[in-house]
Amino acid sequence: MNNVRIGLIGLGQRGGGVLRDVLLQNKEKVTVTAVCDLYEDRVQDAIKHITAAGCPAPFGTVNYHEVLTREDVDAVLVICSWEDHVRVAVDALYASKPVGMEVGGAYSVEECWSLVHAQEESGTPFMFLENCCYGRREMMVMNMIDQGVFGDIVHCSGSYEHDLRHEVTHGEELRHYRLRNYIHRNCENYPTHELGPIAQILRINHGNRMLSLTSTASRAAGMHQYVLDHMSEVGKLADVDFKQGDVVTTVIKCAGGETIRLTLGTCLPRFYSRNFTVNGTKAMYEENSDSFFIDGDEEMVKTEWNWRTQFGNASKFEEKYEHPVWDKFLHDGLRGGHGGMDWLVYGEFVDCLLENRPFPIDVYDAAAWMVITPLSEQSISTGSMPVAIPDFTNGKWTNR
Repeated sequence: MNNVRIGLIGLGQRGGGVLRDVLLQNKEKVTVTAVCDLYEDRVQDAIKHITAAGCPAPFGTVNYHEVLTREDVDAVLVICSWEDHVRVAVDALYASKPVGMEVGGAYSVEECWSLVHAQEESGTPFMFLENCCYGRREMMVMNMIDQGVFGDIVHCSGSYEHDLRHEVTHGEELRHYRLRNYIHRNCENYPTHELGPIAQILRINHGNRMLSLTSTASRAAGMHQYVLDHMSEVGKLADVDFKQGDVVTTVIKCAGGETIRLTLGTCLPRFYSRNFTVNGTKAMYEENSDSFFIDGDEEMVKTEWNWRTQFGNASKFEEKYEHPVWDKFLHDGLRGGHGGMDWLVYGEFVDCLLENRPFPIDVYDAAAWMVITPLSEQSISTGSMPVAIPDFTNGKWTNR
């Protein structure tokens, strides 16, 4: 195989962006032979984009099962709504179609187990497409950790802090799934952007695992206030009781003794941040100031009380510690969405298929990261009580 024939399931904002910015820019390795969405207009729009790029018109359908039975589909990308991710992926696995599944939180622990069992029983390859694991700073920090700069890692934190008030309140017009989730659920609903890189740093499922969590949610006020301030646009939501807390804080305890803090903040006015932060016995990194503090560095110690002078100092370490993947990527030229992360994660999916290599983010990672959502929901509903996190590897985490 020298070209992967892709069935693309889900053509909304994310799926459409991946098609235009990644798949159609990688025609030497990828051919999109089938497209699917619940909405016919999205299907037709995708077909137009594909043919406009000089590619053959793909098969189009509103029924994803028709994609799974096609002989001209080597693998599928699952980029539909959060609620449908696992169901579609499970069906694809049992249909022997390798799966690349986009991110989002799960809806139950049982759903996560169903994904694991489907992959184990079918033996079909599966990759969780967490693009933030391919972020430039995330990979640079991993490289520095591997080279001993950070010493032993003790604590990591991360956030998904993004003002989504317009997207959520215009959910019906945008045909976006977030609105119904924010009305009915209160949880850490989007944990994997921040957790994925941290889990890799802490070797979760590879000699370490997450044991338990507690979650606490603030009251829900931001969405209602936004509706009141934009009545001419979204006044029909004035009487809606949004359940999603404005700020959700989740603390996770790991088998190795490390702790993880996750923060979800999408209902209030603010700047975008994943606040990727790593604390080790010899160094720390913080994303918001894009700075390293390295033990023993005299200049850093001198300026600890005036740290603004060190904002952005991470760039000073790029020449020595840039991750080889990013070093090559920058040399070849950035491509794809989200600063290049999309190109790297989807490129890895395709290359693994072409080279018959195991996927680097597997079904056990997907289950462990996605299960944070229903477990946080349980913890919040019981007054922030601790909740155990299942071991989806069934004990194999000790020597995987």
